[in-house]
Amino acid sequence: MLFLGVDPGIATTGYGLILEDERGIISEVTHGVIKTPTDQRIELRLQTLYTELTALILLHQPKEAAVEKLYFARNVTSGIAVGEARGVVLLVLSQAGIHLGEYSPLEVKQAVVGYGGADKHQVQEMVKAILALPAIPKPDDAADALAIAICHAHSYRHQRLEEGFNE
Repeated sequence: MLFLGVDPGIATTGYGLILEDERGIISEVTHGVIKTPTDQRIELRLQTLYTELTALILLHQPKEAAVEKLYFARNVTSGIAVGEARGVVLLVLSQAGIHLGEYSPLEVKQAVVGYGGADKHQVQEMVKAILALPAIPKPDDAADALAIAICHAHSYRHQRLEEGFNE
């Protein structure tokens, strides 16, 4: 099954696509970022995100997707812009009919590293190891998106196992 992970942002939105085979082996399909010009008005930047993410979904046809839950740190203004980008991502996924998972940063770290307090480098190293990549995926937003996709693949597998036990 093909899983899409998205790390939303207004300047840079990371994406990562992974494939889990019938044996549970996960491999990377592609990863990258959607960038929007900083000199454009917000509505044009959101339109770019919408158009490029829609094209990515049409090209790869993922069956499942996951997005990180919104986390407000200190800068509320940038948090609002991230929330607007996240809203566009949710809209695109909904319009494509893709089932969505949402995970907190702690849940992603727990799923990928096994420890919710892991730092960014630890998560990146585990993404590299899980996907058997020659190097840590770049840029960071794409690595984060791959981690989100891995988290969702693990959660999806666990949910299917539970459903099998409850039948």
